[in-house]
Amino acid sequence: MPTVYDVPADVIIARLSEYLKSSVPEVRPPDWAAYVKTGVHRERPPHNPDWWYIRSASMLRKLYVNGPLGVSRLRKLYGGRKRRGVAPAHFRRGSGAIIRRILQQLEAAGLVVREDLKGRGISPKGRSLLDALSTQIKREMDRESQRSRQA
Repeated sequence: MPTVYDVPADVIIARLSEYLKSSVPEVRPPDWAAYVKTGVHRERPPHNPDWWYIRSASMLRKLYVNGPLGVSRLRKLYGGRKRRGVAPAHFRRGSGAIIRRILQQLEAAGLVVREDLKGRGISPKGRSLLDALSTQIKREMDRESQRSRQA
């Protein structure tokens, strides 16, 4: 059975974000999400209006791949280069409030569980959802490759 490791990350994140947007009512951007930057290293808020769902899907995939993670480790993963004008650039962490809110929403949806002193990990429901999407994507990719070979 194909897993998350067998399909490209961008494909599964796009498919999962669409699923979260349409089928999981617990995952919704708060009112302030349209105005907020995703970290101090950013100059402007995201342009994509669905960025909350994309970040949620990305975090769910990271929890699947990297095991239980806390807010601090996720801040480091979603950080980036802070440009400081003429001074050299430095790394800055991502926004903890966004990460914390998304983890709370995913936990309320039953896709993430809290593990003692390790952070949050993926629940069996979340693992089966990602495995099912991975299987579906892998089958579509195999069909497309067979069509291109026959043509």
